[in-house]
Amino acid sequence: MIKIAFASKDGICVNEHFGWCEKFYIYGVDKDSYELIKEVDSSIKHEAEVDKLEYKIECIDNSDILYVTMIGPKAANMVKYAGTFPMKSSSEDEKIEDVLRSIQKLIDNPPLWLKRILLK
Repeated sequence: MIKIAFASKDGICVNEHFGWCEKFYIYGVDKDSYELIKEVDSSIKHEAEVDKLEYKIECIDNSDILYVTMIGPKAANMVKYAGTFPMKSSSEDEKIEDVLRSIQKLIDNPPLWLKRILLK
């Protein structure tokens, strides 16, 4: 099962910036189903940027994929270093369920980036 953390204000659409996200919705997905595993409160504020980013990375709970509207280059590198693949949504009204269904379709014949995740 692939674990995906979505940055969302409402739990419906991918509509939040990684560094500003106050709640992550973590889903488990495989080729036959998907389910919400948990909602993670990520609203604690940190002064230092590195502290803030490390805290946000802890909040995504070792997810395989992080799905956000925006993520800065430094944050993206830190997320990758932590073992999570960062992805940006195509728009702020992209629905979480649509993303989950599109990932499901890719599982049978995965692109290289997804194959790496599946082999973990």
